Amino acid sequence: MNRFTLNVLLRVAGITATIMLGAWAWMQVTPVLGLLFAVVLGIEVFYLVHYITRVNRKLTLFLESIRYGDFSIRFSADNKLGASFTALNQQFNEVMEAFRQTRAEKEANLKYIDTIIQHISIGVLSFDTAGKIELINPAAFRFLGIYRLRNIMELKGTHEDLAEQLMKLASGKKILYQTQNGQQLSIHATAITLQGRAIKLLSVQNIHAELQAKELESWQNLARILRHEIMNSITPIVSLIGTMQEIVDMDITPVTPANEAVADLQEALSTIENRSKGIMNFVNAYRDYTTLPAPQFTIISVKTLVNDVYQLLLPALKKAGIGTTLSMQTDVQVHADISQMQMVLINLVKNAMDALEHTDNPSIAISTSLQGGQQVVISVADNGPGIDEEALDKIFIPFFTTKRTGSGIGLSLSQQIIQLHGGQLKVSTEPGKGTTFLVLLGT
Repeated sequence: MNRFTLNVLLRVAGITATIMLGAWAWMQVTPVLGLLFAVVLGIEVFYLVHYITRVNRKLTLFLESIRYGDFSIRFSADNKLGASFTALNQQFNEVMEAFRQTRAEKEANLKYIDTIIQHISIGVLSFDTAGKIELINPAAFRFLGIYRLRNIMELKGTHEDLAEQLMKLASGKKILYQTQNGQQLSIHATAITLQGRAIKLLSVQNIHAELQAKELESWQNLARILRHEIMNSITPIVSLIGTMQEIVDMDITPVTPANEAVADLQEALSTIENRSKGIMNFVNAYRDYTTLPAPQFTIISVKTLVNDVYQLLLPALKKAGIGTTLSMQTDVQVHADISQMQMVLINLVKNAMDALEHTDNPSIAISTSLQGGQQVVISVADNGPGIDEEALDKIFIPFFTTKRTGSGIGLSLSQQIIQLHGGQLKVSTEPGKGTTFLVLLGT
């Protein structure tokens, strides 16, 4: 017999004895003593009910703990009542432990997923049907150029029509959106239901670099084809001209040395040869554009890089009467090919010098800075006439140039180098006030 059964039997025996004594006292002694035994009987019945309903109270506490997520309770107080109570308490404790482990795993998974979302380079944000933001990561803030967003409609302040487009964007569809700073964003929507609520999940990717890479590849293929076809056509012409010059010099000139027509023929052949070789040299200038070697990355100091280029070009700048300022606001290190980066900066400074040819009090400002703690900005600015709007859209196109003597490959080659370094080459200009080229590199 376990202790619980014994305790119940003892309480029942006590109640029975109290009833019998109360009845005897009522009839044989005095009603007052009978009433006293009645009170004692009530107390005994109460404690018996309280004792018997212990399991119900324990079950209620167990269910409430699950309902409110309080899994810190341990059941063991009534183990002394017998093996059945010990087994019941053990099962309750095992269930609570399983819930504790499940909640810990869930919290760990949520933290892991949140850490991934916060660190990925793809922008992620979600909002409900009212536009209330449920989730947004730093990449989304960076792409949208904002630092806080509580409701999707707040985008109207910086992106006039984007909020309406996102609210209407159907699940499985995507849109392309260009920001004010020229970034091309691809935004893809997915609809999900979370606890009965409709949530729209958006992924935001900056495809500007991908578009530039595809454009670069297209220009390279075109340049490669043009060079191949032109060289195939010009090479035999140059060879044939050389043969014709030998015929004129060795066969015709000795026979008619003073013939004016022969002299004209020699001059014509020489002119054709020079122009043909000029075309060949011109076409060969694009070989670097289509066969640029992969960067040999090393850790370099931005300050050293800029200062070396500055010292290299300083004599030419002084000779041209161009004032220069050098501002080093940061001295971080980057992974880059130093020779290729020098080529880019030399080209940008020389372009600025050419732009200042007819400018009074010409000046060039070269500076470095750190943007957002993660992006190095190298700036080359001049106070020249600026770039007109029509030319601004074409300056990075291979073969396009506004100079009298230029191949039109400098800026396109510089852009290609910067793209291979995972950065961007940007330009801003204001007619009559100057032009600024920005080299953006990751740290």
